[in-house]
Parts: sequence; structure tokens; C-alpha cells
Amino acid sequence: MGVDSGLPDFRGDEGFWRAYPPYARLGMRFTELADPEHFADDPELAWGFYGHRLHLYRRTVPHPGFAVLRRWAERLPTTVFTSNVDGHFQRAGFAPGDVAEVHGSIHHLQCLRLCGYGVWPADDVEVPVDEDTMRAVGPLPRCPGCDGLARPAILMFGDFGWDDSHAASALQRHVDWLAEHRSGVAVVELGAGTALPTVRRRSELAAAATGALVRINVREPEVRHGRGIGIAAPAAAALTAIDSAIDTAI
Repeated sequence: MGVDSGLPDFRGDEGFWRAYPPYARLGMRFTELADPEHFADDPELAWGFYGHRLHLYRRTVPHPGFAVLRRWAERLPTTVFTSNVDGHFQRAGFAPGDVAEVHGSIHHLQCLRLCGYGVWPADDVEVPVDEDTMRAVGPLPRCPGCDGLARPAILMFGDFGWDDSHAASALQRHVDWLAEHRSGVAVVELGAGTALPTVRRRSELAAAATGALVRINVREPEVRHGRGIGIAAPAAAALTAIDSAIDTAI
């Protein structure tokens, strides 16, 4: 979904390294960088990666496919379940309470030491990054509660310190919404891969009663579990084409 807005594709080492050449020189993969241990062991490296992404997600405009989804949501009750952490559904006009961010959000921070302060918005946080080395320069974000180092409130790889308190309420509303609407649910899944199948499994389970699953995925459009159709196309193009077909039918 985010790639069509111009965001880097983190699937596969080569794609990641094309987006971030300094990490190619270091031989560091996405899965190695998205590791909470770096915030304790090398915070400038950790915040270089996440500070750059925070700035990138802020300046990137969501592609027109998001507007298509918003128009559909104005016609029918809608909930969003996403593993993206970029906050683009909210920027596109979805109410924050209607967006379940299963991996958290880069636009919120937490204390690395879990001091009990909780999760807070990163609205005023700026992390300058040396793009030659991809390391943070200058003061790093601190926890307002204990002045310890802050980190994004995102679920990382091997992460036992994620504070999911901010994400939990929206996730519960999503679960409740599905329970209320399950007999009439239609699912549109966008770009969810098989390497981490969280979204694919949620889509298949949500659509189990109706078989109304549309899986839009350039690389892996097959529906192997349950019923549904797969479309091998980018998200923005597929959503625009479906929207046009709906308008023609109406």
C-alpha cells in the first residue's frame, strides 16, 4: 500500500538496500535494523533508521487509492486493519479509532525502559540524520516521565518491550466491529505478504462467512485458504479500476 505513495519496499534485501545504500555498505538488513536492542546498544544507529522513516512518512502524500477507500467508507460501515506503521490511513481521512494498527505507529513514542509513563505522540519530535552514515545526530528523543531514552511505539523483531497500550484500544474496537458485522463482511486486502502473514490470516478469517475477499498483491495474489479472488496489480491502480467498475455498474 505504501509503495504506491513512493515509500521504500522493505521486502527483500536488494529492495531495502536500493532505498538505503549506507545499510548496503554495512551489510545490514531490514530485519537486523528493526531490532529494539539497537536502542540500548547503539541508539544513534537505531534513531538514524527510525528518525529517517519518521521524516519520510510525514512528508509523503498518501496515493489516490486511499481516497477511493475513503469514498467507499462513506457509503458503507468500514474498519481498517493494517500492519503499516506510517499513519497514512489517518492522514487520508480515516478516524484514528477506525484504524487498528497491529504493529503500532511510528507517530507515537514510548519509554525504552517502560517506566510507566505510557505512550505519547511524536508530533513535535525531529531527529536529524546524517544520510551518508544513516546515524542520528544531536539530542535523541527522551521520555517525559523519567528522561530515559525514547523509542517508537512499534512492534519490532524479537520485541518484548513494545508498549501496545495505544494500539490495543483500536484493535479491540476492530474485533468488536467484526463480531457485529461478520455475516456481511467484504474484505479488500492490499499488499499483505506471506513472510509475516498477520494481515492475510486476519483477512481470510474475517471473510470466512461470506467468501468476499479481494486480495490485491503484485507478487502474491493467490488465495489458498478459504474463498476469494486475487488481483496481481499495484494497490493504487487496482483500487482505481475497481472504483471505476463500481461507478459504471451503478
